[in-house]
Amino acid sequence: MPEQPSDFAYKKRFDAVLAYIDANLEGDLSVKALSDVANFSAYHFHRQFTAFMGVPVSRYVHLMRLRRAAHQLVALAGYSVLDAALDAGFKSPEAFSRAFGRAFGMAPSVFRKNPSWQVWNTVFAIPHFSRNILMQVRIIELPEVKVAALEHRGPAGLVNESVRQFVQWRMQSGQSPVASSRTFGIPYGNPDTTPPHAFRFAICGEISGDVAPNAFGVQPLIIPGGRYVVVRHVGSPDHIGETIYPIYRDWLPASGEEFRDQPLFFHYLSAYPETPQDQWQTDVYVPLQ
Repeated sequence: MPEQPSDFAYKKRFDAVLAYIDANLEGDLSVKALSDVANFSAYHFHRQFTAFMGVPVSRYVHLMRLRRAAHQLVALAGYSVLDAALDAGFKSPEAFSRAFGRAFGMAPSVFRKNPSWQVWNTVFAIPHFSRNILMQVRIIELPEVKVAALEHRGPAGLVNESVRQFVQWRMQSGQSPVASSRTFGIPYGNPDTTPPHAFRFAICGEISGDVAPNAFGVQPLIIPGGRYVVVRHVGSPDHIGETIYPIYRDWLPASGEEFRDQPLFFHYLSAYPETPQDQWQTDVYVPLQ
């Protein structure tokens, strides 16, 4: 009998398949092509994929194409519904719009004007991702962290403009050198449910002394110490909700824990453009009582 792969080797093969899908959303993602990537029998690959991921391979590919289309419709000003349809492998904008509507409950043009990220994270609640996230969960005791913070106010889509302003302060002041100081983000509210005009987000860099007076609006801030549940998000911060929601939906009810009345925060472990955003690593800290 042929030797069966170990659990680690099995996971490694499927990780290669998922990476291949992400990199080839416009290419051949048939069962035959994907089974070749995994080095599994084409006759059994569909059942193996469904058992591992919790959704059939065709459904997963379909969702990943819609996922990219939804993000690009919101992020790229000149990106049309026709562009999205062709990039997602649909033969017509009408077919794409029907599929998008079934997944998101609204037309692509409506989603672009008023993106419903809460619906997004419900649609992409793939069992494998939730299981993977729950396996990574750890509880730590964090000492308080002294930071310099620039608070962004307004639509979440404009946070990067405030980030650029904070980077300028960081470079000019020298008070929070990137090479030796941690970088954090604090969302004061859920961008999925907070009205754009009311959204607040603090961009933070670790400091050791006082924040010198400056024209950027950067102020001192303390990230409180205490108990936190921590989970790592790998990939673009644009999809970080896909890591956060399983903590609330799946982990908390079975944990016996309660959340503290304090915002969660992000610890950014990667820097752009040195690391492409699809390879970023971000630790999500959710405060516990």
